[in-house]
Amino acid sequence: MSFTAPQRRFWKDADICLAEGGGWSVLLDDRPLRTPGKALLAVPTAALARAVAAEWQAQDERIKPETMPFTRAANSAIDKVTPAHEAVASMLAEYGGSDLLCYRAAAPDALCARQKEEWDPWIEWCARAHGARLHLAVGVMPLEQPEASLSALAAAVRAHSAFELTALHDLVTLSGSLVLGLAVSGGAIDPERAWGISRLDETWQAEQWGADEEAARAAAEKAEAFAQAARLLALVRQSDPEEG
Repeated sequence: MSFTAPQRRFWKDADICLAEGGGWSVLLDDRPLRTPGKALLAVPTAALARAVAAEWQAQDERIKPETMPFTRAANSAIDKVTPAHEAVASMLAEYGGSDLLCYRAAAPDALCARQKEEWDPWIEWCARAHGARLHLAVGVMPLEQPEASLSALAAAVRAHSAFELTALHDLVTLSGSLVLGLAVSGGAIDPERAWGISRLDETWQAEQWGADEEAARAAAEKAEAFAQAARLLALVRQSDPEEG
């Protein structure tokens, strides 16, 4: 998400310090960084604060917000997700009712077999890890999922903090799969592997008919955004001796 940044660099050094009320804040010289909503930019771990500070320290004379993904994510978590945590969690939980992994191709047999091989283990993981058994369908017609399963997945989403939810948002919306998003969040699957699984259909099409250059560029951008969300999640959860 976008944020308003100064057009030109006005500071010499970016550093971190303990924030009033908990967490860590970023200092531009002696001035605490604030969000577009004017809130103190306070993040839960020193590791994430250092990542934000590094983005500001790396700026040249003219500021480029597109090179500051951790800053954008922190702004979003504080200004947008924190005051609307339940609404954001509910929106993401709705993906459980239309999860990518639940909708299978009718043909060809080789694609059907690949979907079964790659996707079934994560449907089973979801049932084991979250008590959420999801039904499978052939085609794209809407499929009604068990209410108990949807409730269990919603509870798993709501258990994420605002910063975790900010990362989970991109993991889910980019992949189209709440199951894979929760699997990455739970450390059950490597983010790169999860992204590859979510792109199974597109990969199959490219193997059969060749890759479209424009589509490949768009996919690469999405893959980087997915990886960035996973990096954010790791920093949000990274313990640090300084935090003790």
